[in-house]
Amino acid sequence: MKPYDVCLAVAVAVIWGLGFVASRLALDEFSPELMTTLRFAIAAVPCLFVRKPKVSWPLLIAISFTLFLGQFLAQAYGIALGVPVGLSSVIVQSQALFTIGFAAIAFRELPTPSQALGIGVATAGLLMICGTVGYDFSVGAFAVLMICPVSFAIGNLLLRRAQHVRMFDLFAWLCLTAAIPLLALTLLTNGPQPTWHALSHISLTGLVCVLALGGISTSVAYWLWGRLLRDYSAAQVVPFGLLVPFVGSAASSVVFGETFGPLRLAGMATVVGGIAIMVLSKRPQVLPKIA
Repeated sequence: MKPYDVCLAVAVAVIWGLGFVASRLALDEFSPELMTTLRFAIAAVPCLFVRKPKVSWPLLIAISFTLFLGQFLAQAYGIALGVPVGLSSVIVQSQALFTIGFAAIAFRELPTPSQALGIGVATAGLLMICGTVGYDFSVGAFAVLMICPVSFAIGNLLLRRAQHVRMFDLFAWLCLTAAIPLLALTLLTNGPQPTWHALSHISLTGLVCVLALGGISTSVAYWLWGRLLRDYSAAQVVPFGLLVPFVGSAASSVVFGETFGPLRLAGMATVVGGIAIMVLSKRPQVLPKIA
């Protein structure tokens, strides 16, 4: 990858890591459904100024419902059910392993031996981080949160089918496609009156959090992520997502007082080392198709 694109990938990881903290703060005021609706409604504002990209509606809906709606609704539910922010960032970013695995199956795009080594090292680091969080979450909350990496991975690969379109335009319309059914879900589960009450009594903290989630973490960061996935293979881009737990855990320790000892620090260093191995490796192998 070019140095400039490496910097963009790192910036996306930082934005997403901070987004977990913003989500936790916003969930103090909003239900998971309403917070996710606001996130995508804000990110969909550019649809007022850009045309729908030349992508079929079935593909647009499929990408939106996996990469956005499924991933972030499950993430919001998981955090609302008590999964710690630091642990949430670790679980969600296991999407790197699912994406590379699905890419090997769907596109016969296998990582090189050095990339496989990097994936193994980074995975070991993630497991070390998981071991420091504790057991203060339910099996049900964990199961709900595990929907995130699977949806994220499927969305990553579906996104590669949207070729030759402007990424900013595409992501704006993906957000709109997610916001409409989410609004209907919010009104159905929360009711119109509680929904209006939550919106009319929003605090400055809640407003800043949802604006950051919609305008920066979703609109800007996913536009950059889409550009990178369009220009590089999944095995080259996705591993940068393993930086997100590092940022999320560090930010959580500052904002919520989440503590971590030597094992978590060692895990963070191991994750960074695994990413370094993957970045310096060659492009992945592509198996020949069998007629």
